[in-house]
Amino acid sequence: MTKLVALFNRYRSVIAYLFWGVVTTVVNIVVFQFLSSGVHWNYQLANVIAWFLSVLVAYFTNKVWVFGSHYSTVKAFLKEFFWFYFYRGLTLIMDVIIMYVGISLLKFDSPLQQLIVKIIDNIIVVIANYIFSKWLIFHDNRDIVEHSKDED
Repeated sequence: MTKLVALFNRYRSVIAYLFWGVVTTVVNIVVFQFLSSGVHWNYQLANVIAWFLSVLVAYFTNKVWVFGSHYSTVKAFLKEFFWFYFYRGLTLIMDVIIMYVGISLLKFDSPLQQLIVKIIDNIIVVIANYIFSKWLIFHDNRDIVEHSKDED
């Protein structure tokens, strides 16, 4: 049992990221499907709106429950928030390209085919987002918190 607890503790942030990543992905896919198939909006517009809403969910869940990022100033919060959206914007570009290739170029344009493209797209984007979040966004603030603890 202690080995299982140790294994869980070792991979806690990955497990939390996967859990909240699933929640964020569900938000992304549900909003996309609703807007593209339900309301019949252009799939790229539906994709960008789904991205925006899911990134809001992702920011707060990643910040609090995945990476435990803390900050002591408004400036630190704004910097973290900016970089989070900046890197998510990079993966939005990947997202838009994958959706364009799958739906417009490869003609996977039925609602079920669009859903399959969106799921494949989300898998690729989630991996890229984890890398950005773990090593580029929330990492800096952990260093700031650790340094400020050392100074106390």
